[in-house]
Amino acid sequence: MSALWDLPDYDDHEVVHFVRDHASGLSAIIALHSTHLGPAAGGTRFWHYADKTNAVKDVLRLSRGMSYKNAMAGLPMGGGKAVILADEDRTKTPAMLAAFGDAVERLGGRYVTAEDVGISVADMQAVAERTSFVSGLPAEGDNAGGDPGPFTAFGIFLGIQAAAKFKLGRDSMDGVHVAIQGTGSVGGRLARLLAKDGAKLTLADIDADGANDLASELGAEIVSTDEIMQVECDVFSPNALGGVLDDASIAALRSPIVAGGANNQLARPEHGKLLAQREILYAPDYVINAGGIISVASEYFAKTENREVDVAEVRERIAEIPGRLVSIWEEAASSGRTSAEIADARAQELIGRG
Repeated sequence: MSALWDLPDYDDHEVVHFVRDHASGLSAIIALHSTHLGPAAGGTRFWHYADKTNAVKDVLRLSRGMSYKNAMAGLPMGGGKAVILADEDRTKTPAMLAAFGDAVERLGGRYVTAEDVGISVADMQAVAERTSFVSGLPAEGDNAGGDPGPFTAFGIFLGIQAAAKFKLGRDSMDGVHVAIQGTGSVGGRLARLLAKDGAKLTLADIDADGANDLASELGAEIVSTDEIMQVECDVFSPNALGGVLDDASIAALRSPIVAGGANNQLARPEHGKLLAQREILYAPDYVINAGGIISVASEYFAKTENREVDVAEVRERIAEIPGRLVSIWEEAASSGRTSAEIADARAQELIGRG
């Protein structure tokens, strides 16, 4: 493997920690991209990487994305991310979570963690027994907290509404055809919100049984994961893992809009230009999917500042996402630059790297 700083996805990260605890079997990486605006915040991903080099690339890209996401959401937090390297059986033990909590604690508050792919609220509760630098914990009453997934889905839903209005002139989602790739925690909730608003849905997920059940519930169509990106639709919404927008997939898209919650949707930065060349409206992922981190940050600062923030206030903050997207699209239309370039430039300026 190349030296860390020679990897294409290394972006002047402040710190990258490789964590190993032999007693529990924990192998993890914690990357802090920037603490310019505050403690580096970002979830922990539990995933099996057949090639461990991909774990390094993943944590580098995800932590950079969190810097941009938090900055663009107006949060006083930097960007960080963690990945726990799971074995093929996805073995996860209390001892492993405890060791990970200890690793977070040793960073002394420079990193604040929460749920991500493969990590549940219960897992974060276990981590919280070893460190206070955790959010996404169960909430009481109407206070902010708990699983950030519903808040992420809500923000994406609002962003898709804004995209349909901006690109298609649609004031309602009634009859707008959305193809959703990934129907898990976020994608499934997004599908329900869209169906309630009258959208026509086509779904795909690697969990075919789960996708079929959801399709039956919502009256949606179902296609294979190999077919979803070629579905003729109004909006293609990627909500699984990243890197799905590359030369081949962009050429095959049959949608005027790409708007979804997956992180790092562009395989490489130049793929934003390919979307623009095809006149496909792209919602930068870290702008549209910021609802979860808005909830996580609200919960964390409410705890550290000993005050209360209710869910209604969190939803008001999430409701600002469409305005940010429209501003980016308007500048793209007037400047000739892509929406991805504009979002990156704004985020870099905010974290002091412009």
